[in-house]
Amino acid sequence: MTKPQDHKTGEAASMKVLAFAVLAMAAVVTASNILVQYQINDLLTWGAFSYPVAFLITDLTNRALGSRQARKVVYVGFALAVLLSLYFADPRIAVASGSAFLLAQLLDISIFDRLRKQAWWLAPMASSTIASALDTFVFFWLAFAATGIPFTIFGIGFGETGVPWQTLALGDYLVKIGVALVMLIPFRLMLSITKPQFAAIKDA
Repeated sequence: MTKPQDHKTGEAASMKVLAFAVLAMAAVVTASNILVQYQINDLLTWGAFSYPVAFLITDLTNRALGSRQARKVVYVGFALAVLLSLYFADPRIAVASGSAFLLAQLLDISIFDRLRKQAWWLAPMASSTIASALDTFVFFWLAFAATGIPFTIFGIGFGETGVPWQTLALGDYLVKIGVALVMLIPFRLMLSITKPQFAAIKDA
């Protein structure tokens, strides 16, 4: 039987982890919305390298605190990130990124939750791979195809390069998969401190 003091201690620790995850998520998404405005070449922006870290944060929270708490991180992180992104980035980028983020992160949580009892690497890799595909499509479709307006970076349009948005999306997705593979390293290193029994807050 769990002692009341132990329960309170565990709940306090869980709330600290939850608060840290929310702040980390907001920072990553805001940074990505800024970095997506800086091209590496005709096919990539720096945002492709930073955004996959959001899936690492979601997966670690999901593992430690459960899917219900992971969704809280997504909702709160999403709200904070959109507000900050509207200030730092183009409004169209903030809307496209926010929509893609919300849909992809919720899908990631669902897939991870279904695979959490499998091999340690399967849940984070499968959820990130599938959710990244949805994220990439929604973002580029809203930012490019759905608007009919060339995507601009400080007045320079992507459309001027003659590169279709589908090509940009493919390059972006391949980078995300590469980063997702790299993110398996910190995920593996943090398995011992994100054990499910660490959470005092249970899924409803």
